[in-house]
Amino acid sequence: MTVWLRRQKRLIDYTVASLLRRAARNFALLAVYTLIVFVLATVMLFTHALRQEAMVLLDGAPEITVQRISMGRHDLIPASYVDAIADIRGARDVRGRLWGYFYDTANGANYTLMVPDGDRYGAAPDVGETVAGAGVARSRGVVPGKYLFLLSPRAKLFKLKLKDVLDADSEIVTTDLVLMAESDFRAFFDVAPDVHTDIVLKVRNPREVAKVAEKISNALPDCRVVTRGDILRTYDSVFNWREGILLALLGGAIFAFVIFAWEKASGLSAEERREIGILKAVGWETSDVIKMKMWEGAVVSLGAFLTGYVLAYIHVFYFSAGLLEPVLKGWAVLYPRFELTPQVDGVQVATLLFFTVAPYIAATLVPIWRAAITDPDAVMR
Repeated sequence: MTVWLRRQKRLIDYTVASLLRRAARNFALLAVYTLIVFVLATVMLFTHALRQEAMVLLDGAPEITVQRISMGRHDLIPASYVDAIADIRGARDVRGRLWGYFYDTANGANYTLMVPDGDRYGAAPDVGETVAGAGVARSRGVVPGKYLFLLSPRAKLFKLKLKDVLDADSEIVTTDLVLMAESDFRAFFDVAPDVHTDIVLKVRNPREVAKVAEKISNALPDCRVVTRGDILRTYDSVFNWREGILLALLGGAIFAFVIFAWEKASGLSAEERREIGILKAVGWETSDVIKMKMWEGAVVSLGAFLTGYVLAYIHVFYFSAGLLEPVLKGWAVLYPRFELTPQVDGVQVATLLFFTVAPYIAATLVPIWRAAITDPDAVMR
């Protein structure tokens, strides 16, 4: 074992020296190789981290949401439906919610106006007050104690005193949120007192969520029933779609790199052929030459992979993937500021490693084998 390790060490030493003799060529290959790995790893890491953040945040979402549908569109739901759903066996904590979207012409941003339910966002605002997300406060330049002015859809000016700004730790979901008292919300949107935006509920036995949802659909045929699992699958599909679109756009660059890497790996220069002939002439075996060239391919490809992956990790988790952020997060006026929790998927790492390293090493074998089995005199001539 010691002899084998010593032999491999000497092969690696010779490989590194050989790479340094052709530093310009190998550096160009390494730079392009690293760039491709960096871009691919950035897309995978950022998408996976966003997906995990969404899964964690949505874990606290209602188990079932009931929305009334009118002419194929989401409509306000009567308060009487709350009692009808509460009578269904297995349903608990049934309550109506009030929320809606508002386009602010002052800065071209969309806000989510909502009446808080419970203490999830801290103390609820009183009449004439509001609690806003950090993005809203930044875009409108307001601080606690100052007033937020909103022009309602009925062209009525509302003056709301900013009671507090929501915690920055929750900015990924609260950046565009404006919390209001129920009376202010109903007056702002001119909503009747006997309707809600939707109804949410919990299920006593988590294994009966699908059954309770079926009972609600049968009892209220004009309603759409959405489970938490449906929301999770939708978010997962959205992230997969964005990731796929970006990878497809990068397909041309990746294909160009594959051609470039294959040409560099499979095409031996006259100098390299002469070097192989000299090594055979001084006693190197064919297996030694192949091992040496395999080590050369491994050093280049693994070096590029590790460098590109580390740079992508720093880019995603320390600089919020600023280069690709708009494509993966979507386009909006109010971008949340948040730090992603480092998330590394072993399967993604293995997949990226296989498709970026294995083809390059494989491309080096055939030409090296052909040169190594040729007579040294013929190779050197």
